[in-house]
Amino acid sequence: MNFTRWSARLSGTQRRAAARTDTTVSPDRRGDGSVPAARAEQLTDEAPPVPAVDDLPVRDVLDRVPALVALVHGPDHRLAYVNDAYVAAFGARDLGVRAREALPELDEPGLFPLLDQVQRSGRPRTLKSRKAPDGRSYTFTCTPVTEGGSDGVRGVLVFATDVTDHAEAAGRLRASERRQRETAVTLQRSLLPQELEEPDDLRVAATYHPGGTEAAVGGDWYDVITLGGGRTAVVIGDVMGRGVRAAAVMGQLRTAVRAYARLDLPPHEVLQLLDGLAAEIDANQIATCVYAIHDPNEGRLVYASAGHLPILVRDENGTVQRADEPTGPPLGTGGWMHTSGSISLNPGSTAVLYTDGLVERRNEDLDEGIAALEHALSGATGSPQVVCDRLVRSAGVTPDHDDDVAVLVLQHPARKGPQAELFRNAALELLGGVEAAPRARAFASGVLTSWRFPADLHDLGVLAASELVANSLQHGTPPMRLRLRRTDRRLIIEVTDGDDHLPRRRRAEPADESGRGIAIVATIASNWGSRRTPGGGKAVWCEFLLP
Repeated sequence: MNFTRWSARLSGTQRRAAARTDTTVSPDRRGDGSVPAARAEQLTDEAPPVPAVDDLPVRDVLDRVPALVALVHGPDHRLAYVNDAYVAAFGARDLGVRAREALPELDEPGLFPLLDQVQRSGRPRTLKSRKAPDGRSYTFTCTPVTEGGSDGVRGVLVFATDVTDHAEAAGRLRASERRQRETAVTLQRSLLPQELEEPDDLRVAATYHPGGTEAAVGGDWYDVITLGGGRTAVVIGDVMGRGVRAAAVMGQLRTAVRAYARLDLPPHEVLQLLDGLAAEIDANQIATCVYAIHDPNEGRLVYASAGHLPILVRDENGTVQRADEPTGPPLGTGGWMHTSGSISLNPGSTAVLYTDGLVERRNEDLDEGIAALEHALSGATGSPQVVCDRLVRSAGVTPDHDDDVAVLVLQHPARKGPQAELFRNAALELLGGVEAAPRARAFASGVLTSWRFPADLHDLGVLAASELVANSLQHGTPPMRLRLRRTDRRLIIEVTDGDDHLPRRRRAEPADESGRGIAIVATIASNWGSRRTPGGGKAVWCEFLLP
C-alpha cells in the first residue's frame, strides 16, 4: 500500500544541513574572533541520517497506534490486518475471512455499507461517535487504499478513535439541557390558564406548542377574562428571549393583566400599566402584547397593541379583515402613550390572536406569513378548537418547530331559533325627574315578566333596577339609560349616565338617609361593578345567575 511521501528529512534537518554548507572555518582567521576548533569540528561532523517515512516499518507503527486499525482487501472486504489495539478491544481475528464474518462488531455501528461506498467512490468517509458492542463510542474513518500505483481501490483502511469520554460528556450535557427545557416547559404550562373561562356570548379555544427539542421554551402566553356585565377581555403576548427566565417574566405579566383587567380599564390604559411593570421586572426584557375587550351590545372588539401582530377577524361570509393601527412599541420600552382601536366582531364572526411563531419563517417575509394565515382562516370553519387546529396545521407547525406558538380563537356565534330566545336585550332612555324611577320600575317589571322569569328573580331584578336608577338620579347627570339583558346563564342590569364619578360600596350609619343603594345591590346580586365609558360618563351594572 502506498502512503503519501513526506520530506526525506524530519523538521530541522534541512536547517542543520544548510548551516554545515554555509559555515566554513578558515585556518588564517583562527584567533581573531574565529570559531574555536572544537566548535568548528562539531559543526562539520555529519549528523546521523534520519530515516524517511517510507523506510519505517509500517506494521510496527500501526501496532503501536492506540486507535483501532483494520485493513480489508478486495471487493468482498476480506480482512488483511488488525492492529494490537483492535485485538485488545475485540479479540483475535482470522485473516482472509470476509469482514462481515471476521468483524461482526462493525455491523451495529453501520460500517459495512460505508465500506462499499468507499470502495466505489474512492473517497474517505467518517461516522462520528457510534457505539460499538463493547459499550464504548468510536469515530470511524474509512480510507481507500491503493496498491502498486494502480488507479483502482484495492482495500479500505478502517481507523477507529475512542471518543467515549467525549460522547458521555455530550450525553450529560444533552440530558442537562433536556431537564432544563422540561423545567421551563412545565413552568410555562403551569403559568398558562389550565381552563379558559367561558363567556356567555363568546366561544373560545386556545392552543400552545413549545419549540422543538433544540430550542429553549419561550414566553408566549394568552388568557380570557370575564369582566362582568357581559363583557370579556382577551390577551395574548410574547416575552422576548427563552428559557426559565422568559417563562417567569411571562407569569408575572399574565398575573398583572388579570389584576389590571379587574379595574375594567380601557385597553390602552392596561397596556400603559403593563409597560411600567415590565420595565420594573427586568429592564433588559421586553414583550409584545395585544389586549382586547368584547362588548356584545356594541358588536366590536376594542383593542390596544404593544408591538404585537394584528388581530384577524373572519366574518360569516369568509371575508378576513386585519386590524389596523394603532400599534405601539413593545412593553418595557417606556415613553409611549398607547391608544385603543376597534374592529367589528358581529354575530357569526371569528377572531384570531396569535404569536409570531405561527407566521414567522426563516428566509420569508413576515407579511407573507400573515397573508398565508389570512388565507387559511378564510376557509376555516367549525368550532374554535377546530379552527385552532386547522391554522396550526396550515402553518406547518410540528413538534420540532423552532419557536413557540400560541393561538387564541374566539367566535361570536349567530344564534337562531330557540337558542336566540335565550339572548334578549331591552333598553329605556331616562330623561331624569321624579317620574324616572317609577318608569324604570315599570319598564323592568314588564320586561322581566315577558321573559318569563320566576317571581323571586323578577322581584330582585326590579329592586336592583330601581336602586341603580335612583343612585344615578342622585349622583349622575343626563343622559341616562337603563338596559336589561339576558343570556342563557344570567340576567344583567346596567345603568349609564354622563358623570364619570364611580360609586363605591360603603357602610351607611343608622342616621344616614342615603348610601344604602349600592350595598343593597351588592347583597342581592351575584356580582356588581362599575366602569368609565369611552365617551365620558360611567356604567354601573349588576347580574343575577339564572337557576
